[in-house]
Amino acid sequence: MNARVKREHSMALYEAILSLESTEECIAFFEDLCTMGELSAMEQRFQVAKALHDGKNYNEILAETGASSATISRVNRSLQYGRSGYELVFSRTESQDR
Repeated sequence: MNARVKREHSMALYEAILSLESTEECIAFFEDLCTMGELSAMEQRFQVAKALHDGKNYNEILAETGASSATISRVNRSLQYGRSGYELVFSRTESQDR
């Protein structure tokens, strides 16, 4: 598959996600799309990212999430050097929590 076609398929997935209108729709879509293991891994990475964002240390995160130190480190790298996707989501969800 060439890069242009692959990118079109990727964009179709992201556009499908953006079409979802509720938490329930999102859950249904992701449960159909992903295996339970894939969902569990994504949920754990997000929990780790939130804990790092909140200033928790590796030992606290390990105890809370059961994530390996490699996973915690990988998520931390994404927070530090990634494309700021986590920060965008955190800023939007924190303003909703208030």
